[in-house]
Amino acid sequence: MVLVTLYQIIDLLLTVLWWIIMIQAILSWLVVFNVINTHSPFIRNVMVALDRITEPLYRPFRRILPDFGGLDFSPLIVLLLIYIIQNILLPNAMRTMVAPY
Repeated sequence: MVLVTLYQIIDLLLTVLWWIIMIQAILSWLVVFNVINTHSPFIRNVMVALDRITEPLYRPFRRILPDFGGLDFSPLIVLLLIYIIQNILLPNAMRTMVAPY
């Protein structure tokens, strides 16, 4: 019972993180294409908050990846890792811990 709850909490946190990264990516595209104004305090606060949440996740990958001329692939790598954890590692770990010997 405790393992199932822990699995659900981890899965929920990873899903929330996935959505945060997606929202940040969409907002950054909207800023680049001048659809939204970054002079708005609300938009600026949202962008800063999202950046503070995601920057520690992106930083290790930004150090490793070469410069792609303004394109940042670190969010894509983090999303890929979230997918691998949610759909491969967690279910297999759950089956291993719950399965009787």
